[in-house]
Amino acid sequence: MDILSLLPQFGGLIWTLLAFVVALSVIVAIHEYGHYIVGRWTGIKADVFSLGFGPVLWSRPDKHGTRWQIAALPFGGYVKFAGDANAASGKDEAAMAAVADDPEAKRHTMHGAPLWARTLTVAAGPVFNFALSIIIFFAVALTVGVARDPLTVGEMRPLPNAAQGLQSGDEIAGINGVTTPSMDDEEAYNAFIEGIPQQQVLNYDVVRDGTALSVDGPYLLPPLVNQVVPQSAAYQAGLKSGDVVTGVDGEPIFAFQQLKTAVEASDGKALQLNVWRAGESLEFTMIPKSTDEPQPDGSFVKNLRIGIAGGMAFEAATTAPGLGEALWGGVANTWRIIDGSLSGLKQMIVGNISTCNLSGPVGIAQTSGAMASQGAQSFIYFIAVLSTAVGLLNLFPIPALDGGHLVFYAYEAVAGKPPSDGALRVLMTVGVSLVLMLMVFALGNDLFCP
Repeated sequence: MDILSLLPQFGGLIWTLLAFVVALSVIVAIHEYGHYIVGRWTGIKADVFSLGFGPVLWSRPDKHGTRWQIAALPFGGYVKFAGDANAASGKDEAAMAAVADDPEAKRHTMHGAPLWARTLTVAAGPVFNFALSIIIFFAVALTVGVARDPLTVGEMRPLPNAAQGLQSGDEIAGINGVTTPSMDDEEAYNAFIEGIPQQQVLNYDVVRDGTALSVDGPYLLPPLVNQVVPQSAAYQAGLKSGDVVTGVDGEPIFAFQQLKTAVEASDGKALQLNVWRAGESLEFTMIPKSTDEPQPDGSFVKNLRIGIAGGMAFEAATTAPGLGEALWGGVANTWRIIDGSLSGLKQMIVGNISTCNLSGPVGIAQTSGAMASQGAQSFIYFIAVLSTAVGLLNLFPIPALDGGHLVFYAYEAVAGKPPSDGALRVLMTVGVSLVLMLMVFALGNDLFCP
């Protein structure tokens, strides 16, 4: 065996693992810091803040008596509060017995603190995950900006054999005689885009340096690869951002819709794609995959896809949004992920979509590496999406997760007393078993789903 031939795969594996560890470490650190800092604010003492599990590689105590540590297995973390027996916040009977006659010391334990303090401390982990997502989306919006209105050419993308009458700074007043609507009117703008005739050369009415002109330009939505979906047919075949598909099974194309139509009509059979990449002509073979796609009404529709996102023939010029607009966009994006995740879970439970949509650690690691390879912005955006998913998962009412503890606290608020220690032990065992079963099931999806 040629050992050198394994180096690219080995390098790819290392890159994937590194990206996964970085993404997970950031998300876990934020989640656990939420528990820690709110616990401290509400008077609950933290004994240990650990990033990772297993043997301790580094540790340092702080002035508050908390030992901060990094452990050898970087696939999670925990905060162990005073009175906890373990990372899952099970009660340490001996520790609680030792402070039973000391109200002040008992008040600073997780199990002796008031109900409101425990509730805020437990809820803080998921809330900090959501806050991280909002902050990332907010920062991306401020950094990248939003498309300028009216639609304005930022920079032309390199396209093969394209009419290049457009220039940077041109304001698109109309296309083929149809006036461009404001992008604030999403419905009208989408209708305008869909109504553009499929012609390889379009006539653009533009305003250039204050002068109205009519120029020829490329079809607005060419078969351009703007982004590749991780683990998709296109990703596995080797398509890259910036590629332009010029033909499918020998038939030339110039519009993204033509590529989409060909993929949907493939009946899952292999497609031969001619691709232009920075002046070089390449050929790729790929088999479209059935994909469950969410609809506006919350339902899902199966479609054949190769896993690419398209874009316009030019990069739209952007403008910086206001702080309020950017913040609202961050909140809206985070809510959209939560809503889509809950809708997808519901559809999986009722059997409308495949359970293969549920990824496990291998799938998440592969996606981490794929997004990191597409640039820092894509990777940071992925961290925001994953942070929301982790926060939502932890709110599920499963014992051992934050949501399970919140259910116990809700019971305590109604009944006036917490569940018995015996009942808690049984429920926690059931919860841990459910979490392990879910992890095994998701791992099976990673290994056996197409």
